[in-house]
Amino acid sequence: MTTRTPDPSRRDVLKKGAAVGAATVFSSLGHSGVWAAGSDKPEKEEVKIGFIPLTDCASVVMASVLGFDKKYGVTIVPSKEASWAGVRDKLVSGELDMAHVLYGLVYGVHLGTAGPKKDMAVLMNLNNNGQAFTLSKALADKGAVDGPSLAKHIAANPREYTFAGTFPTGTHAMWMHYWLASFGINPLSGAKLITVPPPQMVANMRVGNMDGFCVGEPWNHRAIMDGIGITANTTQDLWKDHPEKVLGTSADFVKKYPNTTRAVMMAVLEASKWIDAGLQNKMKMAETVAQKAYINTGVDAINQRILGRYQNGLGKTWDDPNHMKFFNDGLVNFPFLSDGMWFLTQHKRWGLMKTHPDYLAVAKQVNQVDLYRSVASAMGISVPKDPMRSSKLIDGKVWDGKDPAKYADSFAIKA
Repeated sequence: MTTRTPDPSRRDVLKKGAAVGAATVFSSLGHSGVWAAGSDKPEKEEVKIGFIPLTDCASVVMASVLGFDKKYGVTIVPSKEASWAGVRDKLVSGELDMAHVLYGLVYGVHLGTAGPKKDMAVLMNLNNNGQAFTLSKALADKGAVDGPSLAKHIAANPREYTFAGTFPTGTHAMWMHYWLASFGINPLSGAKLITVPPPQMVANMRVGNMDGFCVGEPWNHRAIMDGIGITANTTQDLWKDHPEKVLGTSADFVKKYPNTTRAVMMAVLEASKWIDAGLQNKMKMAETVAQKAYINTGVDAINQRILGRYQNGLGKTWDDPNHMKFFNDGLVNFPFLSDGMWFLTQHKRWGLMKTHPDYLAVAKQVNQVDLYRSVASAMGISVPKDPMRSSKLIDGKVWDGKDPAKYADSFAIKA
């Protein structure tokens, strides 16, 4: 019988610990000396990262659970938070080092339109797609099952209609505004928009506090499972491969702890790649994040939609190729400047800002494109050449970042 000799590279890594891999990556980032010798050692080895109980917190959680953080010389401490306002306050005060956070929240803090003003940083995207618009079963029973039928119902049955997002400048609030407006419903005068933390959406709909909401999974699917809501649209119907959550921190943290920042980005990138690598990994991820310490729900509320298996709660089922993605060969994670600028155009559109900002300048301040490029390149992850991208949204309008002020002013329904 022949005994297999482990190859030396594998044996060395096992012997010396995975820090070797980190040393190589760090030195390839252009730092002098070896990471283990101290020059590129993470300045802060324990990093507290806030998250909200949502499926898209998965790359942060899995980076910690699978030990990718240790490989790069840091320990990620995931911290479960109750609301996005709480995440904002803790990022501003420094109680949290980083967070799984709403794209628009980071921009809102940077410009002072979402409470206290502080210079912020988007390190990378955590996911594309995978949120949805849920309408109450009561509305669906009256025929309001999608955007057009909702608009018709509201016109024929005037009363105050209430819809929920998760944070005033955040993604879900912007998706909800955009979605309603696309079907001729003015979200400022024709509906009332309220803010509800993601894990409380289903309970609030159950007691009749709202007619609809936009939130991340698993709470849309949970509403269907509990028989209280239906899926009218997904957010990927609104904008295919849209930006969603980001890994966010303060600009101060990046300046003070550059090596730590890189190490965390590497760990989360590796986890993102791991999740998207196959069915088995996705199922393992679903089982992990469903646990009480993270999302605290049944795994069956999570595992269907992360595989693209959708149902609307009214008997329709479909396979969606544009389901929640965490890596997609690195395309998910690149912090496109145009993505950040889009949220600013919507903040201006809905009156959260009185004047046009310098859209591109703000995006260049916040989105750490050069830092991301250096980290991704060192890991052999492909990086888009152009920091701008073009997309057609649900109303047929094309967003490419070329003339943001003109784009923001071009909507018929606006503040």
